[in-house]
Amino acid sequence: MPASLPIGTRGSPLALWQAEHVRDRLAAHHGLELGAASLSVITTSGDRIQDKPLADFGGKGLFTKEIDEALLRGDIALAVHSMKDLPTQLPEGLCLAAVLPRARARRFLSPSADSLAALPAGAVVGTSSLRRGAQVKRARPDVRVVDFRGNVQTRLRKLAEGVADATLLAKAGLDRLGLTDAATSVLSVGDMLPAVAQGAIGVVARCDDAERARLLQPLNDAATQTAVTCERAFLAELDGSCRTPIAGLAVVEGDTIRFRGLILSPDGAEWHEVETTGPGAEAEAIGRQAGEDLRGRAGSAFLDKLT
Repeated sequence: MPASLPIGTRGSPLALWQAEHVRDRLAAHHGLELGAASLSVITTSGDRIQDKPLADFGGKGLFTKEIDEALLRGDIALAVHSMKDLPTQLPEGLCLAAVLPRARARRFLSPSADSLAALPAGAVVGTSSLRRGAQVKRARPDVRVVDFRGNVQTRLRKLAEGVADATLLAKAGLDRLGLTDAATSVLSVGDMLPAVAQGAIGVVARCDDAERARLLQPLNDAATQTAVTCERAFLAELDGSCRTPIAGLAVVEGDTIRFRGLILSPDGAEWHEVETTGPGAEAEAIGRQAGEDLRGRAGSAFLDKLT
């Protein structure tokens, strides 16, 4: 291990858990001198915007921009991100050096109902995600969806205070924070397709830093990397942003990859889906083709309306 390995991360409890997990995995593989891998907490644009929907401030990168800039300046050696927050095109000079094994499945949380279907008409569902909100509205057009910002603990507190009757959080985040028992039920991917790369942790390094790439290689999970490569190619083809409700999930089974993608109108009234299967070695091309197919099905008028 290098004598110094500062790791950039956001300061939320989940982000810190992820950065600590990467640090601990590096230590397990390479040995770690005391204090060698320190966490450098960086506040991002997304962290500063707390009182408005993130969709009002444009596309991807709100939770990564300032960390990427610190990495390019050399202030930090590595950056740990939730893969779903990474733009499909990284800043020039930065590369995705490792993707850790992902966690799947989504949790439904409500003090008064054990499933989305069990919510009464007119119930309030809180979420900061247009994608989740659109899928909720598709399944339950009789409920009201409101913006629900904050980290996991903040959203649980708001739920307890009655700001909303229910919310949806990723199983990965709840499990990593020891909050699994807060959930009332698990939504299947058939009920709620996740965000592209949901549940995976990515580590970004400078492209010219061969030493860091070598250190990170043992942390990379090939199946997860293949799956998120397919999903991110799909998202890039549709030029998705925070204003575009897009979902996608790839599952790797041996040498085969199965992909399902979805794009919706924000009110959930119109949607278009695509499903495809192919060789895992062609993950990027499969994702890109799925995006092209879905673009053709949805039509330019639908996509223009979203963007």
